[in-house]
Amino acid sequence: MTEGNFVDYVKIYVASGKGGRGSTHLHREKYIDKGGPDGGDGGRGGHVFIIGNKNLWTLYHLKFARHIKAGHGGDGSSSRSTGADGEDKYIEVPLGTVVRDKETNQVLFEITDDGEKKILVEGGKGGLGNWHFRSSTNQTPRYAQPGIPGQELDIILELKVLADVGLVGFPNAGKSTLLSVLTAAKPKIADYPFTTLKPNLGIVAYRDFQSFVIADIPGIIEGAAEGKGLGHYFLRHIERNSTLLFLVPADAEDIKKEYDVLLDELRRYNPEMMDKDRLIVVSKSDMLDDELKAELKEELDEAFKGIPYMFISSVAQQGLTELKDKLWKMLND
Repeated sequence: MTEGNFVDYVKIYVASGKGGRGSTHLHREKYIDKGGPDGGDGGRGGHVFIIGNKNLWTLYHLKFARHIKAGHGGDGSSSRSTGADGEDKYIEVPLGTVVRDKETNQVLFEITDDGEKKILVEGGKGGLGNWHFRSSTNQTPRYAQPGIPGQELDIILELKVLADVGLVGFPNAGKSTLLSVLTAAKPKIADYPFTTLKPNLGIVAYRDFQSFVIADIPGIIEGAAEGKGLGHYFLRHIERNSTLLFLVPADAEDIKKEYDVLLDELRRYNPEMMDKDRLIVVSKSDMLDDELKAELKEELDEAFKGIPYMFISSVAQQGLTELKDKLWKMLND
């Protein structure tokens, strides 16, 4: 999937169908010129549903669907015939989609399971035909109910990527390179900041045909929680990851400081992020000789008390098997 095709935020106007009118028909036959009422009911208006589809990864197919309207119910007719129900509309979304009311910004529901179906707006009920209003004192009612109008709603669909592990780091920390060597994903890689503008997903093949999903998130900068850089456009994708992998390059001026800035941005965006499992990975460690690595290890042992960390090199393929083992253990403990 190219970056231009990854859409994670759309606004849509949805409207259900109105119910059909009840009929005021009076029964007539060749030798019956004054039959009783036999007007049928109107059909119900169409509903608008949201349904989860595990084969979708983006909201791109809804990018230009600004208005989605269900069909109106048919009117009732003679011989107590009920009108046809209006056509229902189904909006398919990827798993992890949050549905909000645009006016109030309230979360209506989330779609997390394949085939999960929710009604967005219900169609109006059809009106009753005059047959329902006959009585001993009113044997030929010439009135029926109109159908109930449909409902309208402006909604926001917001995709939060479903992945087991989220890669967190400053721009150019080597996240896309790591994703490309751990998985079959082919993210754009270059030596300038913000090469990655959209989240990339990859499946890590593990032992015994097992696997887990890892997400490469665009680089975080200081102030991202307030919307600097790419701000809120990507921070929400980390919310669903159960494990956060903090990637800090070995040539960083202060590894502990970089980690603290990243952690603080996540905390300010959503304090619940602090409850997730964390693993710190020092990337580009092929630049370190044994002496430098030993010195750095002493510093990190003191700085990261109780937080696991490890050294890897994506280019030199060092420490990748150990990284997979560690992530698998963290995900399955």
